Amino acid sequence: MSDLRALLALLQAPGLGPRRLQKLLDQCEDDAEAALRAGESIWRSVGLGDQAIAALRNPDWDRVDATLRWAEHERTWILTQNETAYPPRLAAISAAPPLLFGVGNVALLSEPQIAIVGTRNPSPDGMQTTRAFAAHLASMGLVITSGLALGIDTAAHTGALEQGRTLAVLGNGPDQIYPPANRGLARQIIEQDGALISEYPPGVGPHGTHFPRRNRIISGLSYGTLVTEATQRSGSLITARYAAEQGREVFAIPGSIHNPLARGCHALIREGAKLIDSVDQLLEELVPQLQAFMREPPAPRPTASATPAPVVDDLDAEHQQILATLGQEHLAADEIIARSGLPARDVASMLLLLELQGHVSSHPGGRYSRCFNTR
Repeated sequence: MSDLRALLALLQAPGLGPRRLQKLLDQCEDDAEAALRAGESIWRSVGLGDQAIAALRNPDWDRVDATLRWAEHERTWILTQNETAYPPRLAAISAAPPLLFGVGNVALLSEPQIAIVGTRNPSPDGMQTTRAFAAHLASMGLVITSGLALGIDTAAHTGALEQGRTLAVLGNGPDQIYPPANRGLARQIIEQDGALISEYPPGVGPHGTHFPRRNRIISGLSYGTLVTEATQRSGSLITARYAAEQGREVFAIPGSIHNPLARGCHALIREGAKLIDSVDQLLEELVPQLQAFMREPPAPRPTASATPAPVVDDLDAEHQQILATLGQEHLAADEIIARSGLPARDVASMLLLLELQGHVSSHPGGRYSRCFNTR
């Protein structure tokens, strides 16, 4: 058993989050295999209950092996905290994810990042401002980090792609895209040298508790967090407060006192966030940390429509089987599962990977077709 395989088995236990896992590993000399064999008394000593103990006694090894197979494909990866590619700023926070699962450019994780977050229901002005800030900051060589949600997150990623690169932190496994409306945006992020990352392994769907938790990763990766528009109950304020707890800069753009979408930003400013009304002002605040990374704005990048789909010549037999099943037809996922004979839990992951690589297109109604314009 490898250390990674043991870690994947440990993460299946309900209630064994990053803090408890670290306590368990501390008792086992940082040996994940030993932690998996530790026994009930040690497991209970770190606060695990009956459900978690049952999961540790009988790990789902098929699920572990499926995750390891997922990571063998081009552009997919798993990082442990011991690997040099694991982002050092994230490693420094409390409750850093023991594993990161991702698709795309893994090197992006350690480059200088600015988080941009806000409401899912912004005003047109909020969308425009966010997009302009993200484009300008990306043109200076900064990676724009956000959560792939609708609204401000979408504007941040889209603006960044106009001039540079962006990273999306997911609240589900990296083999799924939520919300589905952002599948095209996710593919564009990958095609333009960005990345999708998650602390959740493939097969884990979106859940309401995942999104507040993933916000600590958005802020933890970044030198600072900018909130461009938010209500007082916006989840983006959780990201800002994580940033403050992590010792990172927090910025907020003010708005009209009559605009409810500005009240979250005003609350942050009252709590000590720095009021920002221009990109230059934000950059001035971060110059001491970012000076080594800044550069002159480059010429605009090609739009997504001008970016050719990536070419992958070494698809394995199962992915080739999916493509052969699709042929010229538009098929629903259950039809693909029935015709291919492949396990249902693997097909969704394979479809997303093929879509990100430009081999498959998704259509309304959850249907898929093969793209024949790749080489």
